[in-house]
Amino acid sequence: MARAPSPGFQPTHVVPRGGLPAWEAPDPARPTVPLDPLLPVELVERRGDWGYIRCSNGWGAWVDGRRLVAVPEDPPAAEGPAGSADPRPLLALAEQALAEYRSAVEELAAGDLDGEDFEERTRGLRVGVVVDGEAMWLYDPQEGRWVYGDGRRLATYATDRDVTGDDEVGHTPTRLVAPDGER
Repeated sequence: MARAPSPGFQPTHVVPRGGLPAWEAPDPARPTVPLDPLLPVELVERRGDWGYIRCSNGWGAWVDGRRLVAVPEDPPAAEGPAGSADPRPLLALAEQALAEYRSAVEELAAGDLDGEDFEERTRGLRVGVVVDGEAMWLYDPQEGRWVYGDGRRLATYATDRDVTGDDEVGHTPTRLVAPDGER
């Protein structure tokens, strides 16, 4: 089950496609866990090129703020014909990936898997869900994008693919590229 977002969490940026190193303090000598690609984050503070970000679970870190990709100020409107961009299939995929991960964790804890087998079994699993009341941000690993939903329909929020125009609700999603322009 996804952890509830910290109070007041509102994504302002997305981690670039290649992920992003993170630090405990604005000091390169104090690294911490790197951030996953396409992770929605909230930029809380800037100090020169450094940016302090907060994740939906409340965890914070310092990053190279120049590399964060700004997302639209407001999520795309999730309005439109009933039934289009239905969130249920994507939620089912997220539940399946989480169930596969949980099963592997259970087997690891029971001693039925070693670390190498666990790594092999979980390789390629990706799931991302942020729920804040009626608002939801959900990662779609098949399409390489984050979508926003209001429980009735989804709209692309950010993607690492080419953006050729507005999505199904007239919103142009943020295109994520590496800082040097490589894909």
